[in-house]
Amino acid sequence: MLDNSAKPLVSVRDLKMHFPIHAGFLRRRVGEVRAVDGVTFDVIEGETLGLVGESGCGKSTCGRAVLRLYDITSGQIMIDGRDIGSVKQRNLRTMRPIMQMVFQDPQASLNSRMTVEAIIREPLDEHTTLSDAEKREKVGELMDAVGLNRRFAKRYPHAFSGGQRQRIGIARALALNPKFIVCDEPIAALDVSIQAQVVNLLEDLQEQFGLTYLFISHDLSMVRHIATRVAVMYLGKIVELAPREALYAAPLHPYTQALLSAVPDPDPEMAAAKQRIVLQGDVPSPANPPDGCNFCTRCPQVMDICRRIDPEYREVQPGRWAACHLHNDMSPAEVADEINAAQTAG
Repeated sequence: MLDNSAKPLVSVRDLKMHFPIHAGFLRRRVGEVRAVDGVTFDVIEGETLGLVGESGCGKSTCGRAVLRLYDITSGQIMIDGRDIGSVKQRNLRTMRPIMQMVFQDPQASLNSRMTVEAIIREPLDEHTTLSDAEKREKVGELMDAVGLNRRFAKRYPHAFSGGQRQRIGIARALALNPKFIVCDEPIAALDVSIQAQVVNLLEDLQEQFGLTYLFISHDLSMVRHIATRVAVMYLGKIVELAPREALYAAPLHPYTQALLSAVPDPDPEMAAAKQRIVLQGDVPSPANPPDGCNFCTRCPQVMDICRRIDPEYREVQPGRWAACHLHNDMSPAEVADEINAAQTAG
């Protein structure tokens, strides 16, 4: 979704992840939760794609589905030139080394009965034929890379702080030299003082090992710091995708505009001048989304067509994608003029 010369490492097309709802004595299927409902994006090799949105919008489910931790409902997932969307789980084993995940809660994702060395070594035991000495040396190198003292290798996770436990999880994800890592809110469970350290570590590791990230977060300020491009999700769908600076300077979708208006500004004068967009109502249930646009029940700029027709997710300007009727009838030149006018006014 960048220019034609950019090579996507990950390509996702019309990805759907629907969870069945069963009810009654016979547990018949009476509906489905549309956690991810037709998502399309690319992750370019070497970049960080930020995926943001409210809690419950489907961000984490999307990340796990891309790695095939779930059997997806439908869609296509290409990673490193291989279609893994329809591959059976047992046949994915050979692909696991190139795609890894860093989980949100480091305490829950680490086995409390295993030492740090055993946790980091486990992928090496499962997927490599290295000798014990080589594995010990590899574990030591990984601990060095994430800033952990090798002397702590025999300790258990409970002996570490939250930030240190997350570093253990990152070391485990790096063990098999992956190309693509999904970071599922890796800083959400950490103290604010530690969050920046972990994000800076991820950036350093990306440069050192040539990694590609899908960085999932609800912290828009942190996403602005780390992401190359940003995709915004609402109720299972991507409503806008754009390069970072373009999206933060002049968001196209009303939902993105509302999200960014809520980001605190460190400058008191700028914060006082910022116009806050307060959305009315609650997020609809993904089991019963509204007709037309998913955002029509809360959109401050809603039109009649929004309640009837789901807007097409389309490229409204080179590199900028949006699913909104406000822009579907505009030419790319008109959109560019509107963005320039907004940037000049700002």
